[in-house]
Amino acid sequence: MSAVATRPTTAPVLPMLARQSYAEFIKLFRVPAFSATSIVLPSMFYAFIGLGQASEPLFPGSHVTFGQYFLASMALYGVANVMVLGFGISLANERGQKQDLLMKSTPLPAPIYFAAKALSALAIALIAIVVLGLFAAVAAHVQLTTGQWGTLGLRAMLCSIPFIGLGFALGYVAGPNSAPAVTNLIYLPTAFASGLFFPLRLLPHFLQNVAPYLPLYRAAQLVWDSVGARTEGGSISTDWLYMAAYAVGFFLLAFWAYRRDQGKKFN
Repeated sequence: MSAVATRPTTAPVLPMLARQSYAEFIKLFRVPAFSATSIVLPSMFYAFIGLGQASEPLFPGSHVTFGQYFLASMALYGVANVMVLGFGISLANERGQKQDLLMKSTPLPAPIYFAAKALSALAIALIAIVVLGLFAAVAAHVQLTTGQWGTLGLRAMLCSIPFIGLGFALGYVAGPNSAPAVTNLIYLPTAFASGLFFPLRLLPHFLQNVAPYLPLYRAAQLVWDSVGARTEGGSISTDWLYMAAYAVGFFLLAFWAYRRDQGKKFN
């Protein structure tokens, strides 16, 4: 009787997920093009744009400073940047190197593989937020209450979840050579149009009309609200509903892109 290799069905899921997540984190962290860029870039933008006017009021008569507003903006930019740019491009490169085919030949279940990738990216995003917060507090003397710091960090991390789906989708739609151009073409314009770099009132009128339908704008409302810098009169629950809808849509797109890619390779 010949032995046939099968995927184990009784292996403990949590230990397997923990080990794979650690391996994915180490792999990402050891690539300076990903880890250094993802962790340092938000603080670099803060130094270039926010540092010189950190103590200025966001607008005349506002009790919120530009430094607080821009801290929230860059916290969101940092976590979404990890998922869309760094994570999406990294996934496309792995596909180009046939690493997905190698993982397909192992007993590791696909859900564990993808969950580990998402958790490792979330860990990098959390490090980016901590580094940004320390930089803003020390260099720009940004002051927030303990509750505001906690709310900002929690909301930024939660708002990164839809962009995990978008990063997965882009990683499977774009090839390794086209991924940087495709992701930048999608992510950077929407970041500017959502008001992450400059208050929305300073942008062209047509962008102000488009912004409320962008996922980064809805996420920005939530992080801005955590520091008292909300720019519209809508409710927080509406913003969360938008983010939930974007998460469902992006993950469905990612699932379709994954099945499409696997169909091309194995059918």
